[in-house]
Amino acid sequence: MAYKSTHTFINLPVKELNRSKAFFSSIGFEFNPQYSDENAACLVINDNTCVQLLTESYFQTFVKKPIADAASAAAGIIALSANSRAQADELADKALAAGGKPSKEPADHGFMYVRSFEDLDGHLWEIVYMDMGQ
Repeated sequence: MAYKSTHTFINLPVKELNRSKAFFSSIGFEFNPQYSDENAACLVINDNTCVQLLTESYFQTFVKKPIADAASAAAGIIALSANSRAQADELADKALAAGGKPSKEPADHGFMYVRSFEDLDGHLWEIVYMDMGQ
């Protein structure tokens, strides 16, 4: 039997926790206060997925490697689905208006549409709409 997780928790180091919280709040995300404090903020993606934004000093307590500077090196891309092209555009546009940076030009592959941005710490995000009917 293949392994199937019921929940996904992504941990990201951030330089300024309150600034990151304000950024993600302004583009429409909520936080779970039960799993948030002065070192961490639990960004809710959906009922089964959270991104734990951790201060760099707190993040360092979980890893032996140095923290990568996401502003100058890519370590991964967090891709979230959208319900429509319009929703993908809306979320990416909000991120850019809130201080995010464009990562790549929008990509239209016919069946898949992708908008990309960097958050305030340089982490890469993609908002993807997939038209499964094509």
